Amino acid sequence: MSKFKKIIICIISLLIIIPMGVYGYVRYKLNDIIIDSNYQSKIEEVSGITNILLLGTDGRKDETAFRTDSMIILTVDNNNKNIKLTSLARDTYVDIPGKGKGKLNAAYFWGKEDLLFETIESEFGIGLDKYAIVDFTSLMDIIYALDGVEVNVKESELKQLNKYIPECYKFCKNPNKGEMKLIKNAGKQTLNGYQALSYTRIRKGDSAINRDERQRKVINAIIKKYKDTSFTKYPELINAVLPYVTTNLTSNEILKLAYTGQNILSNQSLKTALKEAQFPIIDEIHSKGGIYNNAGWVWLYDTNSTGVLRDFIYRDINMSENEYLNDNSQVTLNY
Repeated sequence: MSKFKKIIICIISLLIIIPMGVYGYVRYKLNDIIIDSNYQSKIEEVSGITNILLLGTDGRKDETAFRTDSMIILTVDNNNKNIKLTSLARDTYVDIPGKGKGKLNAAYFWGKEDLLFETIESEFGIGLDKYAIVDFTSLMDIIYALDGVEVNVKESELKQLNKYIPECYKFCKNPNKGEMKLIKNAGKQTLNGYQALSYTRIRKGDSAINRDERQRKVINAIIKKYKDTSFTKYPELINAVLPYVTTNLTSNEILKLAYTGQNILSNQSLKTALKEAQFPIIDEIHSKGGIYNNAGWVWLYDTNSTGVLRDFIYRDINMSENEYLNDNSQVTLNY
């Protein structure tokens, strides 16, 4: 059976909430997932800010070239003591160096991580040279190890959620999956592994932007559940994540991030510690969606609004509170 389109969720547990008490065990296990990378960001590093590009792909078995289905910048901000998740819409219309204009997710197809880094840096001004690619067939096992995660399911999402459940159930190999269960009601639900995976696959009924939001909701649910999970479960959870991750972060970098992230999360509430955003800014002013040239359906975006993105990541100014959005006289879409 073809792999499901990947999403960025479980890597959070690896990068920011592994407790230092399992240092030796984690360091030993990390040897299998780390690969070398010579790419160096052309943008000057900001002290206290670590940006990692989390990638999920739409690749299938034996394919060597494929697109990035999900792209999230994970920012560990030690200056302001928070963690940020910024979704980049895969249909964003960009200029891919050496390849011409097209969708952001095509950069990975043409040049893997290096070309995607270069595209994001040249288009948005965000410095990147670290990444993690995740195969989220592991998502179900991780959520089973957590005994489920709580998600607020909207009435409008219920039909599509249940549509995907039979397929995800069939794909699930976890011995604890039991009999297949659909979700009967909207509202706060504790989703098991195949139900949570089904939830993150929803696209019809709204948009890919809303799907990005659902991915971040499940990230929040996983982090919250981790904070309340017994220490004895961590080896099981680590074993569930690691076989499905590839990264160019070194073991020392990962453990340093884990230490920083653990301190941030332990000293404040999750609501305060975790910030979320998405780019382009979808407000009918600073972006425009539609079929354009030969690129298919894309998001055109206000080139000046990249400053709002940078302010969020580097200066900790919430996008919705950025003064630039109060004056629309400088809006310039990237036609």
